[in-house]
Amino acid sequence: MRYTLKQIHCRPWTLSYLSAKLIESHYENNYGGALRRLNAITAQLESLDFEKTPPHVLNGLKREELVALNSTLLHELYFASMGGDGQPTKAMIEVLARDFGSLDRWRAEFRAMGYALGGGSGWVVLAYVPRDGRLINQYAAEHSQAISSGVPILALDMYEHAYHMDFGANAKAYVDTFLRNVDWPALGQRYEDAAKVSGPRPLEQPEFGDIQGVGVEEVKAMMAGGQKVQVIDVRPRAAALRGQDIAEGAQWRDPEQLQQWIGELSKSEPVVVYCAYGFHVGCKTAIKLREAGFDAKYMNSGHSGWKAIGYPLKMNP
Repeated sequence: MRYTLKQIHCRPWTLSYLSAKLIESHYENNYGGALRRLNAITAQLESLDFEKTPPHVLNGLKREELVALNSTLLHELYFASMGGDGQPTKAMIEVLARDFGSLDRWRAEFRAMGYALGGGSGWVVLAYVPRDGRLINQYAAEHSQAISSGVPILALDMYEHAYHMDFGANAKAYVDTFLRNVDWPALGQRYEDAAKVSGPRPLEQPEFGDIQGVGVEEVKAMMAGGQKVQVIDVRPRAAALRGQDIAEGAQWRDPEQLQQWIGELSKSEPVVVYCAYGFHVGCKTAIKLREAGFDAKYMNSGHSGWKAIGYPLKMNP
């Protein structure tokens, strides 16, 4: 495979307080150099006999491939990030306010991250995380650190080659100038495209119909907030005995003996049941309780999820 050069996305002569000479050098030498290096690495990889190649050789080439590929991708986004008047669109102001508290709060963090890299190296990236449906500012050091599944929509190059020709060691002035040149309409379009990327699909349990699951955080918040809720651990007896601990505030009841303890529950208060991992036993017990007239749900990560989040436990009597 051969990677092909992408046309520079911004028009260098239109940028404010960034010289065409700086942008041309950046595109031709740094972006172009990364692309040439990427193609040279690719050619080497294609020539290898993987069964005979020493592991350290393959490891080195694959690491260098990652760095070179990310360098080309980030540079292409960097050039595409500029060319505007730096005035945020109404839609993006609302999105950033949702995810950072306000436009000013986002800008302060992004700018401070750029300042912090002055005299060093790396990237400041605004990325969309599909799993959480939100934006986050991140560093991308050595072109290779990235949020898994994250979709970058804005990139600031903080390697000295990006600003030294115009600003010398004054990295702060360069960061401020970059922000004055951001193409916000294009950024908004990239955000809309990124927001269409879905995160991992939630676990489906069609055999249990529309029974509602509730997260461990929500259950803990209900209990901490003083809400009257009956939390029942319905792990099978063998699992409960093996673990010997239980969520603080919960009671263990044998799911096989439901009819013997169902009378202990109040129909005037919601019931949350959980098993080991939030699958079959918890779902089936919640269904039986609902059929008996209780407002019942199952905790969808189970006892294991409660422990993973670090919530308090007690010994199971």
